[in-house]
Amino acid sequence: MTTTMTDAHDSQAGGAAAADRVILVVDDALDTLRMLCDALVGEGYAVIVARDAQEALQRFEVTVPDGVLLDAVMPGIDGFALCRQLKATPAWSHVPVVFMTGLSETEQILKGFASGGVDYVVKPLRIPEVMARLSTHVRNAHSARLAREAVDVAGMGAVVLDGRGRVAWRSPQATQWMAQAFGTGGGADGERARNEAVGAWLQRATAQGEAMAPLPDGRQLRVRHVGQSGFSESMLLLGIASAGAAPALQVALTPRETEVLAWLAKGKTNRDIADILGMSPRTVNKHLEHIFEKLGVETRTAAVAAAGRVLGAPGETGGPRNL
Repeated sequence: MTTTMTDAHDSQAGGAAAADRVILVVDDALDTLRMLCDALVGEGYAVIVARDAQEALQRFEVTVPDGVLLDAVMPGIDGFALCRQLKATPAWSHVPVVFMTGLSETEQILKGFASGGVDYVVKPLRIPEVMARLSTHVRNAHSARLAREAVDVAGMGAVVLDGRGRVAWRSPQATQWMAQAFGTGGGADGERARNEAVGAWLQRATAQGEAMAPLPDGRQLRVRHVGQSGFSESMLLLGIASAGAAPALQVALTPRETEVLAWLAKGKTNRDIADILGMSPRTVNKHLEHIFEKLGVETRTAAVAAAGRVLGAPGETGGPRNL
C-alpha cells in the first residue's frame, strides 16, 4: 500500500516544484495519510509515506526528506522515540519534524519539543494550518542548509542551535574540531559532561559574539555567532586560529549585517543574498551601506577584504572564497 500511494502521489505532483521539496508523512491511520497526501500534493510537494517508525527509517535510508509530519502515538516505537533517533543521526538531524497529536496536554507537547520536534499540530488536523506551519519550517531549514553547505565548501565548520540553545545540526568539520577541543570517550557520564561544556561554550559565543577553546596542538578553536538562520535558530561558524593570530576586527555589526557580509565574502550578488536571507535586494543595499560605513570602506572589494578580519581570517581556516 505504502509504495503504491507514494508512486501515485509523486506522479500526480510532477514538475520542478514537487521535485524540490519532499515530505515524509508518518502515521498508522490510512485516512490521515490520504488526506495529508492530497493536501501536500496540492501544495506542490512530493510525498512519501510510512505506517510506523521502522518504515520511516527505511524511507530515510533511500532519500532524506525536506520535512516530516510525524504522528506522536503509533504502535511499537512511538513518534517521540523516532524523532530522537532521527536527531541523533548527523545526516538526518537537520530535517524539521512537525508532530501530529491528539494529545494537547502540556507534558506531551514538551515531550515533543524535547525529542527534537520544531512544532506540533493537534488532531483533528486543520489542513491550512498544517500547510502553513510546514511550509515555514521547510523554508527555514532549506535556507539554513544553503548556509551550512556554503561554509563547508569555504573550509569552515557550522553549528546551528535551536530556539532552546540545543545543537540542532553541526557540520562534519565542526564535529571533528569540537571533538579535538573537548575530547571523546569517557562513557555516558563523560559524554554528558562534554555536551554540557560544548553547550556552554556555544551559548557564550551566542551571547558575546565569539568564544575560543584550546586545541591539543596549541592552536585555538574559534566560534563566532553570525545571526539567525531560520525561525528561532542561531548559526555559528567555527575556524582554527593559529597561535598568536591577529585578533578579529572589533566592528559592531548587527547579526543581520554579519550574515550579509558573510555571503558577500562568498561572492554572492545582492539578489542572491536577498533570496538566501529572505529579504528584498533594496534591504540588502541598505545593510551594505551600513556595513561599508562601519568598516570604513567604499567598495565591495574592500569590504570583502575586511570581511576576513571580521568573520575569520582567510589564512587561518582556508577563508571564505567565491563559490
